[in-house]
Amino acid sequence: CLAPPKPNPRPQGNMLCLCLSLLACLRTHHEAAKYEKKVMVLDFVTPTPLGTSWGLGGTCVNVGCIPKKLMHQAALLGQALQDSRKFGWQFPEEVKHNWMTMTESVQNYIGSLNWGYRVALREKKVTYENAYGEFVGPHTVKATNKRGVEKLYTAERFLIATGERPRYLGIPGDKEYCISSDDLFSLPYCPGKTLVVGASYVALECAGFLAGVGLDVTIMVRSILLRGFDQDIANKIGEYMEEHGINFIREFVPIKVEQIKEGTPGILKVTSKSTKGNEIIEGEYNTVLLAIGRDACTRKIGLDKVGVIINEKTGKIPVNDKEQTNVPYIYAIGDILQDKLELTPVAIQAGRLLVRRLYAGATTKCDYVNVPTTVFTPLEYGACGYSEEAAVEKFGEENIEVYHSHFWPLEWTVPSRDNNKCYAKIICNIQDSERVIGFHVLGPNAGEVTQGFAAAMKCGITKEQLDSTIGIHPVCAEVTIFLDVLKIGLRTGAVEGDSFSILPF
Repeated sequence: CLAPPKPNPRPQGNMLCLCLSLLACLRTHHEAAKYEKKVMVLDFVTPTPLGTSWGLGGTCVNVGCIPKKLMHQAALLGQALQDSRKFGWQFPEEVKHNWMTMTESVQNYIGSLNWGYRVALREKKVTYENAYGEFVGPHTVKATNKRGVEKLYTAERFLIATGERPRYLGIPGDKEYCISSDDLFSLPYCPGKTLVVGASYVALECAGFLAGVGLDVTIMVRSILLRGFDQDIANKIGEYMEEHGINFIREFVPIKVEQIKEGTPGILKVTSKSTKGNEIIEGEYNTVLLAIGRDACTRKIGLDKVGVIINEKTGKIPVNDKEQTNVPYIYAIGDILQDKLELTPVAIQAGRLLVRRLYAGATTKCDYVNVPTTVFTPLEYGACGYSEEAAVEKFGEENIEVYHSHFWPLEWTVPSRDNNKCYAKIICNIQDSERVIGFHVLGPNAGEVTQGFAAAMKCGITKEQLDSTIGIHPVCAEVTIFLDVLKIGLRTGAVEGDSFSILPF
């Protein structure tokens, strides 16, 4: 398909993709294959410090969205068991969770996806090689497989979709004794008492489902929760998690991790220091999970050999509005892009549209505005558009209006739990007919609710149109058509009221 180069090589194929976040690349390959282009993908997973690796499908499928949501579902089922007694279900008092059964089931499903992607590539006549791709010259990459065998390939165009990998602290014991999310989803033993270091969505999601299956969980936070997300919502998530038994150590960072007992799990001693002073604390845990951010996989793929510019601080790649790097025949999509959203569906859409522009004469570009997302914390958070902070910064506080309400899902009323912990708000641009520029919901099935609102926002829905929509009763999303309470302090003379309400009957 893509041959090793001859002296003064000429491109032998149409597109070659260097991947780690392979799901986006797979969709891109399928699109390119429709236009009868020669396509090859190089995909290689460098094992974690603990030796964890995985199969075809990339981060999302193997160590991201898929196992994360399945384990979140395991936690939700635990809560549902507790609720079910109030609905008449009877079963023995002691109900236990089996970590190995869960991980085996999750990994079996992921294995079926790995196989399915391999079959799909074969059916589309995409050449796949499990090898590490690295640029070595113009239009040329070197592919090195796990046995160290090297091959050279050339192509007319290249697509980089290498994604990111978890960051480590750079302290004594971090890589020796700590795990990352890359390790957690296939961990061959129950992690036991766990310290989660970080305040990202990965940290809070993992902490949430670990606590949900009955483990003792502590989260160590350096500064704020969910940086980049709406902070009003982020703080509500933190409060909810604390109320449901998750411990928080705030404004501390680990400075050393030591093993004091071997085992699966063993016992680790974590020494931490205050970010506000010199206070030192120590704690013992069975497992330490690092979720402090991720680094772009761009520094070791030979971009300097072909002159592709990267942000030296972050490793991210600047591209134009056509996902093209400064080297015209090299494109990039996904988490490695500078100033773009780190979401799998965004990368999939960008890749699909890129191929249509390159080979089908299309002109549509990827829209990076009004992208919906969901954080699968115990209380799920769905969002689309601007956070409150970002809206104030862009449009000015005097030009936005925020409507909000707490609500109580009907399903939670019978077991009498978590009254008025769920929350919804919309942010409107006063200068644009109160067009909805931000949507946020905190509650069950938040992702399912948010998806429809993303379509409405893309169509330019206004507050008046939302108000005139008939609700479905009784569902959580119904609250969104009754958001008539203005949030305190946003506009002089705004009418304020009780921000707590239950879905109307």
